[in-house]
Amino acid sequence: MTNAFTYACRDCEGMEACPGSVTAETQEEVWRLMELHAQMAHNEDPAEWTQETRDYLATLIRPVSA
Repeated sequence: MTNAFTYACRDCEGMEACPGSVTAETQEEVWRLMELHAQMAHNEDPAEWTQETRDYLATLIRPVSA
């Protein structure tokens, strides 16, 4: 039974060395945490992510049992 979602930065192409990961109850929470991580750890501005980038990142969010 899925009751949480997770994202591991190391699964993203080019970020294999990053240990950052998040797990939350909803996908929306995961997105917010991913964006915060990108800002703090990688100096990225998620507002500048293209739809293509967002679509790719969405494939890296996985359902998990917590």
